[in-house]
Amino acid sequence: MYKDLVYVIPKEKCSEESLKKILAEHPEIKFVSLVGIDLSGNDTDEKIPVKLFLEDINTFLNGAVQTDGSSVVLPGIASLNNAKVDIVADHEVNWFVDYNYEFIDPFTNKPVGTLRIPSFLFHEGRAVDSRYILKNSIRHFKNTLLDLFKKYPGSLAAYGIKYEDIDDLVPTSATELEFWVKTPDEKAVVEELSTSQVLQEQYWTRTKGAVRTAMEQSLLLMEEYDLEPEMGHKEVGGVKAKMDESGRLTHIMEQLEIDWKYSTSIQAADNELLARTIIKETFRRNGLDVTFQAKPIDGVAGSGEHTHIGMAIKLKNGKRINLFTATKEHYLSVIGYASVMGVLKNYEVINPFVSATNDSLRRLKPGFEAPVCIVTSLGHSVDMPSRNRTILMGLIRDLENPLATRFELRAPNPYTNTYLCLATLYMAMIDGITYAITKEKDEDALLDELSKKPGKETDYLEKDRAYRTEEDVFEDFNDEERVKYFGKAPATVYENLSAFDKYSNKLKIFKAGDVLNDKLIESFKLAVTKRWITEITGRIIPNYSDEIRSYKMLHSLDKALDLDVSNWMAINNIRYYLMKDTYTSKGLFTRIKEAIEAKDYSKVSMLQLELDAKMKELRELYASYKKNLLDI
Repeated sequence: MYKDLVYVIPKEKCSEESLKKILAEHPEIKFVSLVGIDLSGNDTDEKIPVKLFLEDINTFLNGAVQTDGSSVVLPGIASLNNAKVDIVADHEVNWFVDYNYEFIDPFTNKPVGTLRIPSFLFHEGRAVDSRYILKNSIRHFKNTLLDLFKKYPGSLAAYGIKYEDIDDLVPTSATELEFWVKTPDEKAVVEELSTSQVLQEQYWTRTKGAVRTAMEQSLLLMEEYDLEPEMGHKEVGGVKAKMDESGRLTHIMEQLEIDWKYSTSIQAADNELLARTIIKETFRRNGLDVTFQAKPIDGVAGSGEHTHIGMAIKLKNGKRINLFTATKEHYLSVIGYASVMGVLKNYEVINPFVSATNDSLRRLKPGFEAPVCIVTSLGHSVDMPSRNRTILMGLIRDLENPLATRFELRAPNPYTNTYLCLATLYMAMIDGITYAITKEKDEDALLDELSKKPGKETDYLEKDRAYRTEEDVFEDFNDEERVKYFGKAPATVYENLSAFDKYSNKLKIFKAGDVLNDKLIESFKLAVTKRWITEITGRIIPNYSDEIRSYKMLHSLDKALDLDVSNWMAINNIRYYLMKDTYTSKGLFTRIKEAIEAKDYSKVSMLQLELDAKMKELRELYASYKKNLLDI
């Protein structure tokens, strides 16, 4: 830590006068970066010298800075022949200074800093970025709900207020980060990791060595940025590290989690982006690699990023009221019930924005507490808050603190685009709220509808589905029952995106208020499809090829038993099935590549599922084969 560094520029000080003063007093801040978020969640990071920034500060702060849109993910919008994108600074959130602790300015003896200004991306005069989509969804949510309160004053009676008492609606959100950390170029055996996980040998145990140092440094640095960290701890995954001759810990492979305080929704998403950078860079400076992948290791717990969402009324007298908290003997208020119903009814078209990569869907499989079913849990009784970790959308309640009532979406992962995730949640929530208020539904009617059994017809939720359970989704329902009650979870990126066509009638909730139009949805779909295909051809197949080639015959012919020979023959058959082409047949890799070239994405999806199943079978066979050998 360095003294006298400025880490945060609060929104109240984002004016030209304040910035000139701050930059003059802190010559270690050498660069400015305008940070826009494209539809894939990538953040722009250009280095503009402070001198140039100050020469034209009015344009940077109040105008539009042009950039090449071909460098951001906006397919179908910013094309090569129409690529100009304008970046516009956002003055309604905090700005941060990012420091390079490996580059010390010799004149100030401080690390060189870059002022990162959260911004919006405009193409042909229209905002096309993730941050603005979230901002627009909040605007639509607020305007719609305030109009409903005005038209249906009875909807406020439960809170004991009138429409004229309201000053504002305040959306709040919070995320946390789970991540794997390891020493570079070292691998742990999956079986060892799996055993440690089942025995819960790592969960909430004491951190040591470089991991402890990096964790503590990260938490302290987050405090400097006013992120208000609440906790850092070990998660369920990991194995015990080893010690080298000098007493240093090596062979580190651990799963960690860091949490911080909630904020307003756009600020919360910005804070998460900053937290990821702080954590990754801090651990790297301590010689550790961090991955925020959702499922970096098959067969071992993945990393989630539970997304919390709340909504409060700010009154003119300064008081705040949680809109979700029940005022009677209920789990939730009318708006609370309606919000969760809106999300669950429309989750098929929300899901592509939450889980948009191969990696994310590897995590969302039955087991490991993965939330694969569109279902909520409220609790066995009003005075006993739910602790069900197998559902998609959980209700978080503190009986002693009404302001703490909120929802937790359990499906997101550390690389989920939080801006789009929150935006689509708000649009679904206001759809449910509109139904409840205009139909003048009370808490009992909404609870009854939310708790309905499959086959029961209701006014809002779909007839053939169930939406609430207090049971364990994986232990108390078989595969057939899960699909019947809660729907079939998508297994590939293509299956997930197909919901846009299969449930096209549900897309109208996003288009209300022009928050997400057809062009933006199509651009998002194109971006996700391109990444899906590119990952298969550029990473998954090459990585699997290397893995398959590493599976070699280990037994000697003179000592081998019939079981060893049989095991190896089964292994080799799969290796050939996956990789080898002949004059009469083609390997699975080739068939996938041909389907990609033909743009037969339905076939690619089907073959990808077969590929994953075959690789799982191959790994299990090879592990059994090795265990039966005495001499390797």
